[in-house]
Amino acid sequence: MSHTLITNIGQLVTNNPAHDGTSLGLISDAAMIISEGKVDWVGSRNEAPVRDAPTVVDALGNCVVPGFVDTHNHLVFAGDRAHEFSARMRGEKYEAGGINYTMAQTRAASDQALRANVHYLVHQAMEAGTTTLEIKSGYGLTVVDERRSLEIASEFTSETTFLGAHIVPPEFVTAPNDYVSLITENMIDEVTRYAKWIDVFCDRGAFTPDQTRRILQAGKAKGLLPRLHANQLEQGEGIEVGVELDAASVDHVSHFNDRDIALLSQSNTVATFLPGAEFSTRAKYSDVRPMFEAGVSVALATDCNPGSSFTNSMPFVIALAVREFFFTPEQAIWSATAGGAKALRRKDIGTLRVGASADFLILNAPSYIHFAYRPGVQLIEEVWRHGNRVN
Repeated sequence: MSHTLITNIGQLVTNNPAHDGTSLGLISDAAMIISEGKVDWVGSRNEAPVRDAPTVVDALGNCVVPGFVDTHNHLVFAGDRAHEFSARMRGEKYEAGGINYTMAQTRAASDQALRANVHYLVHQAMEAGTTTLEIKSGYGLTVVDERRSLEIASEFTSETTFLGAHIVPPEFVTAPNDYVSLITENMIDEVTRYAKWIDVFCDRGAFTPDQTRRILQAGKAKGLLPRLHANQLEQGEGIEVGVELDAASVDHVSHFNDRDIALLSQSNTVATFLPGAEFSTRAKYSDVRPMFEAGVSVALATDCNPGSSFTNSMPFVIALAVREFFFTPEQAIWSATAGGAKALRRKDIGTLRVGASADFLILNAPSYIHFAYRPGVQLIEEVWRHGNRVN
């Protein structure tokens, strides 16, 4: 069995507290051995076991971190909404209804055009260090278009999410409960072959808490796992509904109160923050410190979409989280890796421990702190996924 030795690692982030008692599990002057796409050994460089390692990679004293786990993306779409962004920069308020514009463009696009756009965005995200990403539907909002969106998404990731409940489409605007029935009685059956998760936008201008419960419960009955958009536009019941239904993650959570924090701290539900959305919509930034103080599990994701967060750069999101949301650099790197893995309920990614997938980044910087310290700078020298270099 051949191995690859990654050596001369100045700082290795493992996310395994067994190494140093912290959540990041830091090892200085480290080495790592990978085999058959998995981590086979990690530790101090001078303690590395002698093994057949025909490939030796010198990290040149730089930092190595787990690959980013981006758990919230809307990548199956056509067109863009640059005009909407420009209007917001002139002072117009962000509302969920802009999704209708992308919906019309997406419905009219060919499978080939949609697939090409997803390929481009996935490749771009990987270049920025994302080794696992989730992709949602949600810009089709018909049975046929939601199914084809998820079929395309499933070609790029196993983490696919049915978001037929993104907004109520125009043809159902006077009968939203009829659209909920279409989702629960028809759409779910058509998409379960291609989807792992089910999501609902539970917020002003989208779906009510009762509609959200109905949709998520119907999805769970068909084997789909719940997650949801919650409390992006205003304080509401989204977080409560997510915890009640054991959602893996409640995303956005731009508005939360003490009760929300208490509910999350006693649950298995992750609070996923999407700083790119606040940045792009000029919304108020959240202060996450009460979440961390209460022991809530937190993740970071890009929310890549053409309307409210057209970025797929996790390093940018980390910098925003530290500068504007009061994450520490340590909390941000954990949330972008291990936190994301927890939001997908996976233990094989987001960490560099024996048996985990060998997904990691070799930086051209001595520390993970540089993601926030040097925003906008290309700090990733190599991206490795399943034990293979991909960039």
